[in-house]
Amino acid sequence: MASHSAENAGSPSYTGPFIIVAALFGIFGFLTSLNNQLVTKLKETFQLGYGQAMLATAAWFLAYLVFSVPSGKLIEMVGYKKTMVISLFIMVLGALAFIPAANSVSFPLTLGAIFLLATGVCALQTSANPYAAILGPESSAALRVNLAQAFNSGASALAPVVATTFILANANKMGTTTEQAHMLVTPYIVIAASLLVLGFVVMGLHLPAVTSTRDFRPGDDVAGGRSIWSHSHVVLGMLGIFFYVGEEIALAAIGVRFGVEQGISSVKIAGLLVTIYYLLIMVGRFAGSALMTRIRPEKLLVGLGIFGILLMALGMMTSGTLAVSCLVLCGLANSIMYPTIFALGIAELGPLTSKGSGVITIGNVGGAAIPPLFGLMADHMGIQHAFILPIICYVFITYYGLSGYKPSRDAA
Repeated sequence: MASHSAENAGSPSYTGPFIIVAALFGIFGFLTSLNNQLVTKLKETFQLGYGQAMLATAAWFLAYLVFSVPSGKLIEMVGYKKTMVISLFIMVLGALAFIPAANSVSFPLTLGAIFLLATGVCALQTSANPYAAILGPESSAALRVNLAQAFNSGASALAPVVATTFILANANKMGTTTEQAHMLVTPYIVIAASLLVLGFVVMGLHLPAVTSTRDFRPGDDVAGGRSIWSHSHVVLGMLGIFFYVGEEIALAAIGVRFGVEQGISSVKIAGLLVTIYYLLIMVGRFAGSALMTRIRPEKLLVGLGIFGILLMALGMMTSGTLAVSCLVLCGLANSIMYPTIFALGIAELGPLTSKGSGVITIGNVGGAAIPPLFGLMADHMGIQHAFILPIICYVFITYYGLSGYKPSRDAA
């Protein structure tokens, strides 16, 4: 992939830069998962209905709708490394915004802090995903993104433990709404301080620069002057991410409730389902990275898409431990989907890679759209009948692996 080669001919190894990028994947995975855990806390603190509390998830993923394309343009202007640094500093501001939100015991201000923090995460993800793909030959891009995303999943599995220990632990013992709100202050101060340090560390590191995006001019478009929206595999990749993120978040959010409904006596034990679910995603991504040395990424995507369909269908038709196991095993089905769709979606874009990344990242807004719809269906039809929605998501993802990923050759 000559047009995407990094500027450092004397150093053929990208191990160091890849480790840094993998750490960044862990950061935005942890923060996204932690935000999902805030739904319960905000419901208790502000005495909200479940639908209102879910606005915390909606606020997070709406940031992707607003800032994904601008993030791609920011990469064009300043490059990948500076975008990562700017993203981390925006995240610092978002974490610090929880302090006035807690002090004023304001749900709208809390949503604002979530949105600001997610804005930084969006820009970080928009830059980190293609950068991981670019650090080496295009033929192994999906492998690298899957490997980096494995760290994302590991950190996501850690977030429920952190939330239980430091945010949700003594919620029932707190006597006032103000005291409950203030439980958010210390964790987010620690998060802000950590992100600030990380931002300065990344600023001081030497990361191979990618010049193809910054040197791009409209007249130099190797795709013949076409709009990024005319590349069907990019647009379909965005839809693939939309369906994937939506079903992943929906199943994680419903895991505890479904476990209890199917006979698990302890809520705490049922809560471990979410951790196991994310751990299976992590394991699957490590395994998928190894398998991609022998099996084409799109074929793995098709196989796991079919696996997801079968698991959800079996989960609809059974009950008890088997039904719960089907939901948890969807973590394994989900494992390589996000990074593989992303890598396939930006394939062969040349200098339009950052724009393609911005468009595909818009698909994360599926996390704001599909979970509430899934919850509404579960309320009216029951959780098992609502599994039809994840099945639809898996069907589209399977289609993308069969043919939707193929770059279009002709102008739209």
